[in-house]
This record gives sequence, structure tokens and C-alpha cells, in this order.
Amino acid sequence: MKAKTILLALLCSIFFTTAFCQAAEQQAVPGPKAVFPEKHFEFPSVLEGTEVRHDFIIQNSGPGILKILKVLTG
Repeated sequence: MKAKTILLALLCSIFFTTAFCQAAEQQAVPGPKAVFPEKHFEFPSVLEGTEVRHDFIIQNSGPGILKILKVLTG
């Protein structure tokens, strides 16, 4: 019974130490932050086959370089 208690205490301390270190690491390294002033846009009704276009502005409010690696339409 005593061995189980010691093992449980050891596992809990390892878990909390790992979680604390990860949280501290994430806070210590500030990176880029994408900000979208316009998050949604609806095109007006157009005739089929008409080309429509809209530019979305993306701003970087973080100190790091913002790299956009993939864009998906929805």
C-alpha cells in the first residue's frame, strides 16, 4: 500500500512539473499573432459565371514573422 502511494505521488509530481514547464515555455516565446479585422464577407448575388473577388486583410500583431502556409475556403 505504501509503495502505491509513493508511486502515485511520483506520477502526479511528474505530470504537474511537465505541465508547468510547457506552460512557462509557451509564455516565454512570443510569436506572431494573426488578426483579421474582417472575419466574414458575403458576396452579393451575381450572374452565374461572373468572376467575383474580395481581399481579406491579415495583420500581424505579434513580434514574430507571420507565415501563412495554408489557406482553405469554406
